[in-house]
Amino acid sequence: MALASGSSDHPHDWEYELSRRLPLFGHRNWIVIADAAYPAQSNPGIETLVAGADQMQVVRKVQAAIAASKHIRANIYTDLELGFVEENDAPGITEYRRQLDALLDRSNCRQLPHEQIIAKLDQCAQMFRIMIVKTDLTIPYSSVFFEFDCSYWTAKAEQRLRQAMSGGAVPSVG
Repeated sequence: MALASGSSDHPHDWEYELSRRLPLFGHRNWIVIADAAYPAQSNPGIETLVAGADQMQVVRKVQAAIAASKHIRANIYTDLELGFVEENDAPGITEYRRQLDALLDRSNCRQLPHEQIIAKLDQCAQMFRIMIVKTDLTIPYSSVFFEFDCSYWTAKAEQRLRQAMSGGAVPSVG
């Protein structure tokens, strides 16, 4: 593996970088599993690694690492455009979509236009770290985006907390 940006003691092993960083990552960090043409971005909060590996293999390993983690879960995004790419324009797209559908938990996966996802990444990278792992896949709009959230705190719990705080409730003390 080569590094497009950043540094590593193990520049040949993206899996090492994943295992090293995942414990550091939390709510609002991202990991992107990208196709071969995904650009290296200039934002210092975004680090790009080149895996030189099959995308499905990389997605599986990232999913397994996230599932084994106790502190995070992932909201998954794919490009809306992926569903509109024709086989004659991108040979292999039909099989790729079939494999991706079998691999991803569609109940926790949203499709958004590519530019909206990139805008979310750019906004998050202003304050939080993003890791991009480039694969050898040459199919357009095939990147898989994992946005981390806290696994032990839900959006509904946060909403209840904010409502209690805005309602003038007195905080509980130990």
